[in-house]
Amino acid sequence: MKSISLYVDQDTFLTRLHSFSKLFYIAAAIAIPLIGGGFHLYVLSLLLSFCLIAAGKIGKRILPLIAFSFTIILTVFLIHGLFNQKNEQILFTLGPLIFYREGLLYALKIGLNILNMLLAFAVLVLTTRPAVLVDDLEQAGFSPRFGYMICSVFQIIPQMMGTMNTILDAQRSRGMETEGNILVRARAFLPLISPVVNSSLINTRERAIALEVRGFDSKEKKTFLQDRKLRGADKRFIAFMAALLFASLIWRIRVWL
Repeated sequence: MKSISLYVDQDTFLTRLHSFSKLFYIAAAIAIPLIGGGFHLYVLSLLLSFCLIAAGKIGKRILPLIAFSFTIILTVFLIHGLFNQKNEQILFTLGPLIFYREGLLYALKIGLNILNMLLAFAVLVLTTRPAVLVDDLEQAGFSPRFGYMICSVFQIIPQMMGTMNTILDAQRSRGMETEGNILVRARAFLPLISPVVNSSLINTRERAIALEVRGFDSKEKKTFLQDRKLRGADKRFIAFMAALLFASLIWRIRVWL
């Protein structure tokens, strides 16, 4: 059966961690640089994410996300480097463009924050099976509706990509030209929009019917195939991240004093 999630099935340290450990990592990795306020803490969070990505063997899946984020980061650098209202000190010029130190430093902080959040969420998304995350949330007392919403968020992009590829193959078999210059690709893309949207609506309706048949709205207490709890490795991982979070708070207080 074709997978419709971003999860990478690897037997690694990360995939064996409880999903709550990785959720705590996201919160800590984002909060540490924001609390500490220094560029070195952004670098620390990024290094931690890269180490976890290497340990989880998901580096190849991260590269497209990083490439996409650099497009956004480059735009931020251009806007703030040129037009930030606090710009005063000229750093360098590129033809008619004048880049200022204040705007570039501000853009650097935004760019590091974007990259940090992207990598932290990638650690969770690429190493956690959506069904396992939903089970963990429901076992912790969250509503099944909330779990279904989370699962849908994880699956919507891969599902739509799979649907689009299927429809694209069908259009090719009917003789539609889908490869060539940008105009040819644009003409091929337009006929895909309607079938993809209609297919998504049909899938949503069928899924709603299937959930009702299986007692999604039942008020009876549900049982689970696996009773997942935090293990020793999870507790040590959370304690390590909590220590870093506490250290960043102490650093901030020390700077204030």
